[in-house]
Amino acid sequence: MTQHSPVDQNPTAPPPPVTTAASAPGPGVVPEFAPPAPGRPRRRYAVAGTGHRAGMYVGALTGEHADVGELVAWLDPNPARIDFYDAQTGQAHGGAEPARLARYAPDALERMVAEQAVDTVIVTSVDRTHAELIERSLRAGADVVVEKPLTTDAAGCRLITDAVADTGGDVIMTFNYRYAPRNSTLRQVIADGTIGDVTSLHFEWVLDTRHGADYFRRWHREKANSGGLLVHKASHHFDLVNWWIDDVPRRVYASGGLRFYGDRGTVARELGPRPERGTGTIGDPFSLDLRDDPRLEALYLRAEHHDGYLRDRDPFAPGITIEDNLSVLVDYARGATLSYSLNAHSPWEGYRVSVNGTRGRAELLVVERGHLELADGRLLDPSATAESNADDRVRPVGHRLVVQKHWQRAEEVVIPQGIGGHGGGDAILLKDVFRRDLRLDPDPLGRAAGYLDGIRAVAVGIAANESLRTGLPVPVEDLRLGVPLSGDDAARY
Repeated sequence: MTQHSPVDQNPTAPPPPVTTAASAPGPGVVPEFAPPAPGRPRRRYAVAGTGHRAGMYVGALTGEHADVGELVAWLDPNPARIDFYDAQTGQAHGGAEPARLARYAPDALERMVAEQAVDTVIVTSVDRTHAELIERSLRAGADVVVEKPLTTDAAGCRLITDAVADTGGDVIMTFNYRYAPRNSTLRQVIADGTIGDVTSLHFEWVLDTRHGADYFRRWHREKANSGGLLVHKASHHFDLVNWWIDDVPRRVYASGGLRFYGDRGTVARELGPRPERGTGTIGDPFSLDLRDDPRLEALYLRAEHHDGYLRDRDPFAPGITIEDNLSVLVDYARGATLSYSLNAHSPWEGYRVSVNGTRGRAELLVVERGHLELADGRLLDPSATAESNADDRVRPVGHRLVVQKHWQRAEEVVIPQGIGGHGGGDAILLKDVFRRDLRLDPDPLGRAAGYLDGIRAVAVGIAANESLRTGLPVPVEDLRLGVPLSGDDAARY
């Protein structure tokens, strides 16, 4: 079985590139923090949603950040998933027994905050529940840390903005891709004016048929749950663009559809009869066997009798309502235009970004997995795939940032090394989430994100979904998100 780090957020995503044990982050990548004052009380956290995504935060609060925060409660309808993290927490505290933290059903959130004196609720639940859980947590008197996306629709944005305005509560968005050095280095190049004023960008993201197919196996496959990949996945990407160019989206047009996965395309017809689920299926490269990953087995296979949720459904089954091929045009307030594309069935995984400016151009290429390999028709496990990718001379795993000014040769910009997953950004993000009041210096790149950044990111996806429905361009202001995306009015919220 493949073992996964406590901060691994997606076992089907490409594993981090192999580095030496002596490798260290580049200078300036990890901010400096003061130690907590002696006797300072730890902040009290509850986790709302104990699926796989919660693991990064549980690992952080039982490990590196246990001196500034403590877990005090779980909120989830599935007791088996709570059992998994409660046992993990007990072991992290040095015992053989579970931690036996207080546990609550979702309808008891307010009681949980009151009874356990919760300071902050960490929301890692199904996307469609984010807005309600954020709003209820704020009105109960707790702050919020929330996984992307902030919410899935305009009504959710309005619910959150009203709650923030009424309570003055704090909402932290965990946009970990901002902290990846390859992305923050591009931000620095743009902010320094190296390529002048940004006029246009092209952003292409490709998911391979291991990682991409996973969105079509689980609850994300239903648009009502996730908002589709334009909200669930691409909110990361739209946030990066908003942050890179320090601007807000004004108008959005989108086109796309379900063209590879699902039961109606040529691929499904060519594959023939399909298994209902992946666990126990042999020789099928599109199936996921939950028994191959001990965490997935515990969180889902051994928990499904409580709620009937199947984590390993066939990506070519009926009922999928999200798209796998998407193209988006975004006009920005200061005049730049973004062309964005997302493909969820590529033979390799990574992204390309091209930024055109009045003085030149910047190009970022990231290969997270160069190819996938089969053995007897079955997809090899991620560790074997990672080793084989190291020998791929045509598409090697890695990243490269090139800047070229007008009338000059192209130059490569050195990207410093990060720490943790998601391009070296996860561990740095967690420091800002749990220790931001201990920062010794302000972040010149402004990587920490709040709820307004979350709204700016989902605004593109929500508008794009509306454009898919109507076939028309959608002005973002027509969405009535509850708060202006820029200007003095937004600053008051």
